Amino acid sequence: MMVEIYVEGVVQGVGFRYFTQRIAKEIGIKGFVKNLPDGRVYIVAEGSKEQLDKFMSYVKKGPSTSIVRKVT
Repeated sequence: MMVEIYVEGVVQGVGFRYFTQRIAKEIGIKGFVKNLPDGRVYIVAEGSKEQLDKFMSYVKKGPSTSIVRKVT
């Protein structure tokens, strides 16, 4: 299963991509993450439903240095 995720808030320049990559590796998620010019972070993630559910719970919180306002 594959999902595309857009994260809005204070998510650039705060270690969000590194955090996302670390969590994905721990859970076994494949994919990539990149900053978008409009300030959002774009994530493509692939894994089982259970893996993706766990991954999304981390993405919605983000690292302590970030402020996640919206995840779509």
